[in-house]
Parts: sequence; structure tokens; C-alpha cells
Amino acid sequence: MLARLGQRIAALFRATAPDPFVIAVLLTALTFVLVLVFTDETPRTIVESWSADSGVWAFLGFSMQMCLILVTGHALASSPPVAAALRKLANVPKTGAQAAFLIAFVAALLGVLNWGLGLIGGAILARDVGRALEKRGVPAHYPLLAASGYVGLLVWHGGFSGTAPLKVTTDRELRDVLGATADLVQPMPLTETILSPMNLVVTGGLLIIAPLIMALLSPKRSDHIEPASRFISLDEKLKAPQARERAPLFPRILEDTPIVTVLLVALIAAWAWMYYFPANLSQSGIKSLTPNTVNLTMLMLGLILHGTPRRYIAAVDEAVRGCAGIILQFPLYAGIMGMMHASGLTARLAQSLAAGATETTLPIFTFISAGIVNLFIPSGGGQWGVQGPIAIQAAIDAGVSPAKMVMAVAYGDELTNMLQPFWALPLLAVTGVKARDIVGYTALLMVIAGAWMAACLLVF
Repeated sequence: MLARLGQRIAALFRATAPDPFVIAVLLTALTFVLVLVFTDETPRTIVESWSADSGVWAFLGFSMQMCLILVTGHALASSPPVAAALRKLANVPKTGAQAAFLIAFVAALLGVLNWGLGLIGGAILARDVGRALEKRGVPAHYPLLAASGYVGLLVWHGGFSGTAPLKVTTDRELRDVLGATADLVQPMPLTETILSPMNLVVTGGLLIIAPLIMALLSPKRSDHIEPASRFISLDEKLKAPQARERAPLFPRILEDTPIVTVLLVALIAAWAWMYYFPANLSQSGIKSLTPNTVNLTMLMLGLILHGTPRRYIAAVDEAVRGCAGIILQFPLYAGIMGMMHASGLTARLAQSLAAGATETTLPIFTFISAGIVNLFIPSGGGQWGVQGPIAIQAAIDAGVSPAKMVMAVAYGDELTNMLQPFWALPLLAVTGVKARDIVGYTALLMVIAGAWMAACLLVF
């Protein structure tokens, strides 16, 4: 029954969902109209606020941070040791349900560490498991396996690469997105967000709930099962062997040996030792991770596992294709934020939200609204830039913990990733499936996961 329901939901979204870039443009137009109607701004001043450095160009540094999170996570997941470990795991499951459970659990676990790692690791594991099962004659519904590989995006914002929690750990990170609103709050260490008891329960619970649901969605009837061989993996086309000009001896020594890698790794390792293991361990950087420190750590690990500069560069070349949406859409999100801030619409929305909610219900309202906003702004970074100032201002007005509101936004954002397949594009390329093949299954998972998140927000 669950599988049939998933197929019906998939058909609905296949018929109605436009491209995320189209949605971003429409949301920009909607924001322009709202500012024009509900504030005293003129069309000229709205255009000026949209095009200013504090508008459409405000997220340039932020965009690079998000690109690097994707690229470094992708490169780490595709490194020979990690890829080999994933291939070994592919031979573990004996049934289609076991396969869905394993893929979802590994993808979620990796997603907690880094969303790029979870996304690409889950995709590679789904592809390899699908092929291994078919080779052994074990029936398994490949679209469900691919959907299970996307589960890392359901938990990522409660993990160590979560944008909202990482962007509130220092004064600089607060001001980078919140602007003047940053003056109203103090930096929030990870012990108040990612490592808080509430998030440990929410995210820890999802690590169990999500794999179980994906296993239960495994179809029983043979005519509902589509094996991996029915899908063409695009990454194999892109990786077709190409003739390579033989470089002179000296460049080959530098590019194809670990010499240069060791130099850079040694420098990053020195930083990592001082950052994570200072003389006073109570001041360890693990409590105040930022996108920059996460990216530097992931860069070091990827370089170590790839070994040579040429191998790492090849992995990065493959990974950067997934950054197209970030590069194209983040300026639009920044422009939306600029229009809302300059017109005062952000503050008015925050006050309205706080006025209609209590200390108990405000996080729930914020969670629900974040899920809706994510359908229009399918990026945790872009969404935090637009909704973060509203959530923090509302928290202050209503007397709610700002850290709890940060996580409410984070949960809403990650939840509807299961409905908005924007970040699934790299996974689709690796597995060869289409978004319409997986969204029905992830949508059902979203409903159950949403109930769990909402319950925890009420309890804590």
C-alpha cells in the first residue's frame, strides 16, 4: 500500500513541479510585489535595494562556502578508500528491504557528518547495491534504493555541516547573514544547537526512523520492481576514457605523486591540531565550527584519501557540476533578502509571527513555515539568509530561545528536501534515475519525519 501511494504522489509532482531556478525567479517577483504593496517603498527604491551590494551580491562569500561544502564532500565520498568501503557494503544486503534500510542508514550517517558526503556517498552506495543485487539475482526496486540514497538530505541540517547552526557560532558568522539583527543576539555554540539534547534526540531518532520507513516501502510484487539495469548511470557517460597527453617528467612528479599533497596537508593538519586540540580543551573549535572550518577539514581528508593532486583535481572537476544551482540562484536569494531588509518587511513579518504565537507554538510555526519556504528556496544557505533574520527577531519578540528557533528553521528546511529534489541532482546523475522516480517515496518519509520533528519541538 505504501509503495502504491508513493507512486501516486510521484505522479502528482511529476505533473506540477517546475525547475528550482524558475521558482527562484517567481519568488523574486512575488517579493517585489509584496514590498510594493505592504510598505512605502517605490519601484525605484526596491530595485536599488535589490541590486545593491547588500542585495543581490550579498551572498558571494556565502555561495563559495556552500559550493566548497558540496565539492569537498563529493571529493571525499569518491576517494578510493571510501568508494571501496561502499562497494563492500553493497554485498551485505540479502533482500530489497535490507538494501533500502542499509543505504538509508549509511546516507543519513554520512549526511550528519557532511551533507555533500552523505549525498554522494548515498548515491554511490545505491548504485553499487542495485547492481550487486541484480547480479546475484535478488529482486530490488532500484528507484527506492536511489530514494534511500537521498536520505542524508533529511538529516543534514542537524549535522556538522548544517548551515544555520554553523552561521550563528561567531559574531562574524552572525553578521554575515543576519546583518543588523545580529546585534540582538549572542553567538550560539554548537552545544546549544547541533549538540543540544533536543537535536540529539531529533536527529538520532531520524537515523532509525528513516531506514525503517524506506525498508517498509520496498514493493513485494515482482511487477512493481524495476532493476538497476533499466536505468542508465550518467556518470559512466561522463567518465568515458579520454586520451591524455603524456606530460614531461617534472610535471608528472608534481601531479602524480603525493609530494605536493603532503605540503598542503601538513599545513592544514597543523591548523587542525591547534583548532581542535588546543592547550585548553574547553576551547576546542569543535564547539564553534563554521562553514570555513568544516571545508578546511574536509579538504584535508579528501587530499589524504586521494593521495595525489591529479586524483583530487579530477574528483573536484566532477563535483563542481553540482554547484550550478548555488551559483545561479544564491544571488536571487540575496536579492530577496535585500528587498525585505531595506523595506522593513522582515521586521514586520517577524512581529506578525511572534504576535500570533506563544513560546510553545512559535517554534512549530517557524518549523512549518521553513518547510514551505524550502519549497521555494531549495537551499539551506539561501533560506537561512531570507528566513534567519525573521526567525531570530520573532524569537526575541516572543521570548523564545534563539538557538531553538535556529533548529526549527533547520528542521523545516531539511524536511521538505524530500519533496523538493533540487539537491538530488548529483544523486540523479550518479544513479541514472529521474526525480519523478524517487519523490513519491521520499514524500511519504517526509510526512512521518515531520511528525517526529514537530513532536520533539513541542516536548523540548
